[in-house]
Amino acid sequence: MDLKIKDVVDLLKVSETTIRRWLAEGKIPAYRINNQYRFSRTEIEDWVMNRKHGKGSETTLFEGHAIEPAGNKQFSLYRAIHKGGVLVNQPGDTKDEVIRSTMRSIASDLNLDSEIIADLLLDREKLQPTALNNGIGIPHTRDFLLSSQHDIVTVVFPKKPLAYGAMDGQPVHTMFFLFACDDKRHLHLLAKIAHLSNQPANREFLKKKPNKEELLEFIKNWEMQIKSD
Repeated sequence: MDLKIKDVVDLLKVSETTIRRWLAEGKIPAYRINNQYRFSRTEIEDWVMNRKHGKGSETTLFEGHAIEPAGNKQFSLYRAIHKGGVLVNQPGDTKDEVIRSTMRSIASDLNLDSEIIADLLLDREKLQPTALNNGIGIPHTRDFLLSSQHDIVTVVFPKKPLAYGAMDGQPVHTMFFLFACDDKRHLHLLAKIAHLSNQPANREFLKKKPNKEELLEFIKNWEMQIKSD
């Protein structure tokens, strides 16, 4: 129970009033300990992955009034993708094959063993597919954190959409491989990618398989607009 209400407010970019309303309505997992609410990192992660988000939904993330301060987390996804990169038409006919081929491509840059990190990612997929619906997947591990000071997101466009075990049954056309430095930054980036993928115009852009320069420009402009959504 390592997260408090203020932590969840900061991570999901919603107001404390919204969090308390979700708590009262039983829409977000939490525990009452000594008359204070506490949240589990793994349960909040699963909640973000499984909920429907966006305008008109019951659990909208990144509300307009929750402005991200410039220079802090406002461009967190841009920075993580800049560190990680973009792979277009990544080989593999199945989810497992694409995850393994991706790790062979990037593991050395992360100072990781490609087979070990691929096994960790696939163990997470066996526990629960990391698809967000609408053709987006976020491969990540349950417990692994980078030892560096920089979060890394590598965006992968498979050569063809993949059967992924998503709740909506749609194949995945875009994968955000997420490697964060700590739990809170992991959850923040997870929530931000969920917010990004909820918007139809963003998904249509991703289907075009942009290169790194094109994607970074798009993400930078999108992150600048979050405060006014």
